[in-house]
Amino acid sequence: MIVIKKIDHIVLRTERPDAMIAFYCGTLGCAVERQLPDIGITQLRAGECLIDIVAVDSEIGRMGGGAPSASGNNLDHFCLQLEAFDENELSAFLKGRGVELGEFVNRYGAQGTGRSLYIKDTDGNTIELKAIQAS
Repeated sequence: MIVIKKIDHIVLRTERPDAMIAFYCGTLGCAVERQLPDIGITQLRAGECLIDIVAVDSEIGRMGGGAPSASGNNLDHFCLQLEAFDENELSAFLKGRGVELGEFVNRYGAQGTGRSLYIKDTDGNTIELKAIQAS
């Protein structure tokens, strides 16, 4: 039987890998863990998970077809679970980095219900930033 415990990694294809790496590291606090320029991938540490940034014109990027666009993203959204946060402070931080914000609402996820909002990265991929409500 298969038992899934958590997301291991996601792979995002892009025409602008430097901008994507800057967004995920500079805005969301990820760190570059490994780079394999020969095949066109940079792996970012996101807590216990990885976010792989793949250049669409690289060896492995070409296997996925055309570049993501407003009408052809590779995924609907992914959710990053955050430690408890102050909504006003998080909003101010993200707005200060030029990130457009959705509304904070209660949403259900793998760890239960918590406050979250949607943002977009530099390629238009939707990211849900979510905290678990205190019991």
